[in-house]
Amino acid sequence: MCGLAGLWRFHNTSEDDLQENARLMSRSISHRGPDDFGEWHDAEKGLILTHQRLSILDLSQAGHQPMISNSGRYVIAFNGEIYNHLDLRKSLLIENQAPPWHGHSDTETLLAAFEAWGIENTLKKSVGMFAIALWDRKQKILHLVRDRFGEKPLYYGFTGDSNEKSLVFASELSAIRSIPAFNNTISTESLTQLLRFSVLASPNSIYKNIKQLCPGQIISFSYPIQSIMPKPKSWWCFRSILEHSKENLFLEEKEGLLQLESTLAKTINQQSLADVPLGSFLSGGIDSSLITALLQKNSMQPVRTMTIAFEENSYNEAPYARAVADHLGTDHTETILTANDAFELITSLPRIYSEPFADSSQLPTHLVCREARKKGLTVALSGDGGDELFGGYNRYFWGPRIWNQLSWLPIGIRHILGSVVNSIPPSRWDCIGHYLPINQVGHKAHKLADRLVNVRTSDELYRSLVSEWRDPKSMLLNRDICEASSPIDWSLPESLLGDPVARMMAYDTLNYLPNDILTKVDRAAMAVGLETRSPFLDHRVAEIACRLPMKMKIRKDSDQGQSKWALRQILYKYVPQHLIDRPKAGFAMPIGMWLRNELRPWAEDLLSNSLIRKQGYLQPELIQKLWKQHLSEKFDHTNRLWTILMWQAWLQEWHGK
Repeated sequence: MCGLAGLWRFHNTSEDDLQENARLMSRSISHRGPDDFGEWHDAEKGLILTHQRLSILDLSQAGHQPMISNSGRYVIAFNGEIYNHLDLRKSLLIENQAPPWHGHSDTETLLAAFEAWGIENTLKKSVGMFAIALWDRKQKILHLVRDRFGEKPLYYGFTGDSNEKSLVFASELSAIRSIPAFNNTISTESLTQLLRFSVLASPNSIYKNIKQLCPGQIISFSYPIQSIMPKPKSWWCFRSILEHSKENLFLEEKEGLLQLESTLAKTINQQSLADVPLGSFLSGGIDSSLITALLQKNSMQPVRTMTIAFEENSYNEAPYARAVADHLGTDHTETILTANDAFELITSLPRIYSEPFADSSQLPTHLVCREARKKGLTVALSGDGGDELFGGYNRYFWGPRIWNQLSWLPIGIRHILGSVVNSIPPSRWDCIGHYLPINQVGHKAHKLADRLVNVRTSDELYRSLVSEWRDPKSMLLNRDICEASSPIDWSLPESLLGDPVARMMAYDTLNYLPNDILTKVDRAAMAVGLETRSPFLDHRVAEIACRLPMKMKIRKDSDQGQSKWALRQILYKYVPQHLIDRPKAGFAMPIGMWLRNELRPWAEDLLSNSLIRKQGYLQPELIQKLWKQHLSEKFDHTNRLWTILMWQAWLQEWHGK
């Protein structure tokens, strides 16, 4: 796990100028790799690569980057891990294509494989997470590559005026923004998308002419560099996996469970390879408990586990994690997050995330990463991907069920029904929720009421459920724009027609997983030099998940149903069922309450009419209306307000507005 950056000048430039720009870029992401710094350049062609290293495998200088291949053809700056790189070395040896090895890093393995098998063949053979900048000195082509699910970030684009125009690329926007010639303006189209999802979706960034490479894509730039942006192409596509998997579903539950458990166990064993201390995050939920159980099964010592606790009992799931840890015999650490802790972290969020990002669980996520690093861990395994691939989110149950009950009603009747639901304060709904297996009933009831009134298909319902505003452009001063596209605008395989739950899961894997969950974890962890690994996102595990019939993911044979059925069956072999079975809560925290109390002065400064009007992006009157409604406690606008607050904080941090 590291950070990479580089630039390619359109016009001749001095070696000193190249190096100065590159070092500014690298310095801005030094937190991603505090153990080593390296650079490589070709002044004649105006290209430079830099690398910040977090040493995980081969801690010696034999793992230093940028690294040059044995023949001298390729130069690589690589962020990530190739978990099967020892297997790749064996294959190269069998084929008599192994070079004389200088060390045992996966970076050296990648370079040898590129020379032996070519780029795309090597990528398809590789199991791991990665962002790669690869310079082919023979063909004079720069390749930028991103892993299958988007675990590692990679931004790229053009910046500078006609005299200093450059192609720039980096692990984080802060590196690109650090170049003196950077002059890209804010994209209001992307701001609209931020208001919808609370995050930005690849291929977009918050700046014009700067993109995110989408998961599973490669983009190639030839010498001499041209101002026309080439089109990325996919070297791996989740939608294709979905399409082919429907033709090869498991017919027997026993066979599916056996293959899933053995593949997951093999994956966790591979992802446990590290030359530094390793542990796991443990929330007490299904995903993290299963990862921890399989990790502990193969460990001779107690696995080190980490969890976050809240002072507010209604949000605190730490006791569940502690019970699982006690049963498995792990070396468990529990850290309490208070409102004061949150406030201290909040001012750092724009720097940690480098782009506007507004999933409030970023706070406990960063704190658990920080505590893990303080306790001496350098690598932590997580359960990310389990919900999307195995059917864990509440909307997979309640969305289609409510749609089937209410879709036949005329729009006018649904408007009346929505008004009735919204007339009851969230606190009153929460009282009702004490008798139901759902958390935060008030917020969810209001959200569902707002969404149901204007949708005509189950796909529209899904889009509405994952949107904070039905019409985010209404919040902008300039409404004459087009909203940036996102993966939920992509088409899905015909095999998913008529299956709204499968379609929701697919869209979540394409959009919510890489752009929210994985972005949150990557920045939260890398800000403190911690590597996170996600066994569920091994593509072999994901391909098995796609082959499981829906009944092995979601059981509807009871009023409540049961999520992640297949994962539960494996987990129950290691952890008693009574320690696991409870309503799903997610990584929730009492942000809404804190905004009305401890965080109120901070929020009111950022939401002031004069500041918002001066910035010139949002409608101050509409924001003040939201704020007053939230303070009244008759409404819960936590997510919307947090999105606006994170945008405001980012704008002040990076643009002084």
